[in-house]
Amino acid sequence: MSRLPVLETPRLLLRPFALSDARSVQALAGDAAIADTTLRIPHPYENGMAEEWIGTHERLFESGEQANFAITRKTNRELVGAIGLVIEGGADRAELGYWVGKPGWGQGYCSEAGRAVLAFGFGTLHLQKIHACFFPRNPASGRVLEKLGMIREGVLRRHVKKNGIYEDIVVCGILREEWFKEPGTTSRRGEADRKTPSTEPCDEGRVGNL
Repeated sequence: MSRLPVLETPRLLLRPFALSDARSVQALAGDAAIADTTLRIPHPYENGMAEEWIGTHERLFESGEQANFAITRKTNRELVGAIGLVIEGGADRAELGYWVGKPGWGQGYCSEAGRAVLAFGFGTLHLQKIHACFFPRNPASGRVLEKLGMIREGVLRRHVKKNGIYEDIVVCGILREEWFKEPGTTSRRGEADRKTPSTEPCDEGRVGNL
């Protein structure tokens, strides 16, 4: 694929970022609470950082390294957050990363977007495994991964340094066969698509991961 597709869920459109999103990215990701639960988002989020980040997306997707989606509401096309895959093509696996700005907290957007991205990763990119990490002090992110069907694989102790403090990270993952289940049965993707926002617990507070 040469261009990142647009993914659709019941309430959301996941689309490529545009430079016109930069101001919203800076406003949402620039919140200290977002930076606190992610490893790679800087704080303060200075002018020009969003443009620089968005400017890398097309090249990284074309080279098979990353797929970054803007999470937007269908109703008003408002930016909610970001979600994407860091792809390790040689191993047919990827790391799922995401953040949702404060106005979108508690509405289940991250797990809804996550299901679409997992379906894209396994169905379109033909990945064998997708994994993700979160800080133990951010259990809301762990609940997102659990709802996506990821299995907790372990804890890497004092594995990263955040604001001068060494922190543990929890590693979760899901395999291709776990997503699609056994041949001849309904795929997890199909089950997820039948879920409606009203039946999904909205317990995402400080969502974000590495």
